[in-house]
Amino acid sequence: MSAKEILFEVAEKLRPDATLSDVIYELEFRQAVEQGLAELDRGEGIPIEQVKAQIAAWAGK
Repeated sequence: MSAKEILFEVAEKLRPDATLSDVIYELEFRQAVEQGLAELDRGEGIPIEQVKAQIAAWAGK
């Protein structure tokens, strides 16, 4: 999907009173999700056990 197609797809899903900040947020979120999925496809994911350990460490548990 081209960048222009993604832009139109995101724009169609926004509420009518969306601000430019809303648009930018949605596009950045979409890009981050796509980047994350691409990393997983390349086998660059983090095992869930490691993620749970990191969260526990951040939470001080």
